[in-house]
Amino acid sequence: MMKCKMSILLVLMLPLLVCGQAPERWTATEIYQGIEKLNFLGSALYVAAHPDDENQRLIAYLANEYNAEMAYLSLTRGDGGQNLIGPEIRELLGVIRTQELLGARRIDGGKQMFTRANDFGYSKHPDETLEIWQREEVLGDVVWAIRKWQPDVIINRFDHESAGRTHGHHTSSAILSYEAFDLAGDPDAYPEQLEYLDPWQPRRLFFNTSWWFYGSQEAFAKADKTNLMSVDIGVYYPMRGKSNNEIAAEARSMHKCQGFGATLQRGTQQEYLKLLKGDMPEQKEDLFQGINTTWSRVKGGEAVGAILDQALENFTFEQPYKVVSYLLDARKAMDGVEEGYWKRVKSKELDELILACMGMYVETTAEDYSATPGETIELTMEAINRSPVTARLKSVTYEPVMADTTLALELENNQQYEFYKKLALPGNMNYTNPYWLNEEGSLGMYKVENQQLRGLPETPRALQVAFHLEIEGVPMTVIRDVVYKETKPSQGETYRPFEVTPPVFANIAEKVYVFAGDEPQEVAVRVRAGKDEVKGQLSLSLPEGWRAEPAKAAFEIAAKSGEQVVTFMLYPPAEQSEGRIQAVATLENGQAYTKGLNIIAYDHIPTQTVMLENSAKVVKVDIATAGKQIGYLMGAGDEIPNSLEQIGYEVALLSDEDITLEQLQQYDAVILGIRVYNTNERMAFHQPVLLDYVKQGGTLINQYNTTWNLKVDMEEIAPYHLKISRDRVTVEEAEVRMLAPDHPVLNWPNKITASDFEGWVQERGLYFPNEWGDEFTAVLSSNDPGEDPKNGGLLVAPYGEGYYVYSGYSWFRELPAGVPGAYRLFTNLISIGKENR
Repeated sequence: MMKCKMSILLVLMLPLLVCGQAPERWTATEIYQGIEKLNFLGSALYVAAHPDDENQRLIAYLANEYNAEMAYLSLTRGDGGQNLIGPEIRELLGVIRTQELLGARRIDGGKQMFTRANDFGYSKHPDETLEIWQREEVLGDVVWAIRKWQPDVIINRFDHESAGRTHGHHTSSAILSYEAFDLAGDPDAYPEQLEYLDPWQPRRLFFNTSWWFYGSQEAFAKADKTNLMSVDIGVYYPMRGKSNNEIAAEARSMHKCQGFGATLQRGTQQEYLKLLKGDMPEQKEDLFQGINTTWSRVKGGEAVGAILDQALENFTFEQPYKVVSYLLDARKAMDGVEEGYWKRVKSKELDELILACMGMYVETTAEDYSATPGETIELTMEAINRSPVTARLKSVTYEPVMADTTLALELENNQQYEFYKKLALPGNMNYTNPYWLNEEGSLGMYKVENQQLRGLPETPRALQVAFHLEIEGVPMTVIRDVVYKETKPSQGETYRPFEVTPPVFANIAEKVYVFAGDEPQEVAVRVRAGKDEVKGQLSLSLPEGWRAEPAKAAFEIAAKSGEQVVTFMLYPPAEQSEGRIQAVATLENGQAYTKGLNIIAYDHIPTQTVMLENSAKVVKVDIATAGKQIGYLMGAGDEIPNSLEQIGYEVALLSDEDITLEQLQQYDAVILGIRVYNTNERMAFHQPVLLDYVKQGGTLINQYNTTWNLKVDMEEIAPYHLKISRDRVTVEEAEVRMLAPDHPVLNWPNKITASDFEGWVQERGLYFPNEWGDEFTAVLSSNDPGEDPKNGGLLVAPYGEGYYVYSGYSWFRELPAGVPGAYRLFTNLISIGKENR
């Protein structure tokens, strides 16, 4: 039983690896600090709900000042947020935010973990959150994370007693951590996990509080702090030339898709920790006080600690290799240490430090960034020992191919060795997709059946190479992922993960096709080859009543990564209808493939290859339109322009240079993208022109903005008094009441009824105004259960000869999701005034 558990845990430690990154190149300072860390046996876990919730200052402090094993458990991957750097939302945004978290941890020194909880959007109460998340399942994932990481100290970012006062996800993360603190040590709780892990009881649980949770700095200053400990995290690290705050700010700035670039800070700064469970340290500035963090906490470990002390005493920054003998002695001493968490963790760290001291560099690169199961690839292995330490490369093995190469190669000082291997991948090899996206989950949970994958930040790489070394006669095995490396003229040497993919992909051009009449629409499918010589037929799987011409179309692509666009004419049924279509690529061997390919490429994260089931929503909606030409000024990024083109509008994306009265007057309506007043630096200059456009007879539709970082004064955002609030309606099924049933936007050219508010996704709306002038007509009202009505979600006012519309309803979610009623009402907003003209 124990041997099985140990081998499985080698897999469970895989979140320590980062796929597709350039190999770590250690400085002498980092090596010295790494040896210091080997001699500290203490761990901590920080718990919150989303990417960017974590306190990087505290994570960096524990990882660098204490040298603790430090991890951040983010319950979600942040799929429900918004993307300020590109078009990816939902699952693809979650992939980006996962990689940004990993980038932040590479800077602040922590590691990263997750649960299966899905960020389904803003929630006002933990009761709703925990119901959607499937409470017991996510609680089990938190227990799993604690048992896996074995933290001495757990720190919650949020208050578990704050129900209804903040984001429901935030409170829920604290509630689950509070419960899991005791359950993790109970063998009767989640006993199925004990096949892989042992129970673990942490020592202390804290809440990372601050004045903000007390309402004001004045209230916090007066509060009883008997149960609080205070830590100065503003320490300066001379060996790094940086303060802890500076490191934390650099880590914070990795959250680029959320726009969280941070200013580097310096100087003393206090963090406050409220004890929730366990014992309060006698020295209130030391989180680990009273916890044995030396090697004596592990049976047989005292000798290891003594040897590492000698390594530190004899370390020289000019010649780190001189302590290799001590580290090899420590490695031998570890053989006598009791099996368990600390032996596993520190053995791995020790092996990497031995190689770092030698300047030993080993890697395996593939000739291309991807291959398909059964394909033969060529690998290049590189090894170099940049020290006088005696080293031999005995052999390499390739997993999961079960092949090996015997070498018996002496690695002489600073001599580079390269060798090559052609390898046939197994025909049943798994694709390297983000594992949590392989199966369809629920609104609140990803579906991950494999217990060992739960919590990992990334999918373990499918292809690895093990280098079997001898260092001063001591055998050592180092495992490296196969990666792809290329040299770009503008960037130099770059890395990306090596992927195993299907032989063919099919991407439908649009996510939604909305039919306003009986005319067919063209559906373009981009077929992409995952290998050379791909040939077959493409067809569309259709819902009942829909028809495509042709029924099948041939494709033939000679070279890998080549593409061919196949088009179908899609005919809707006569009656209103909703459904989904899917492109099916069937190769000559009869094998059918339905995956679409999504490449996510940004400079600050490794390139991500994501394979999702290709499909598109199709909607036949009873809708009438007025006007034709739309001008759209993009804000934070959304897909509304494509959505409007689906129903026949001609949409022009406006640049800053286009915002002149002469240019705008050619449009029947001008629409401002979401958060344009938060993201466009020139809105203060554009505002007079936009309002003049309305005054001269135009229709301006202003979508939601936040109060943070407005580029214009709040009183100037509209022609009349209007104040944006944080009011929102998060329940997408919440009743919508018509306050002005006779208003044109509810009657022409489409008669709006209660049925038009059915089938909405994620929410009704957000950041509704809570004050407005009498010139506005409040058209709709809605509210979450138990709350007062929110009447400011759709405000319409005549201004001069035209109309000004401000709306917090989430059109940016509803139109791309193909919600029929949202299209009908948004069309009415565009059409206002057209009948009279």
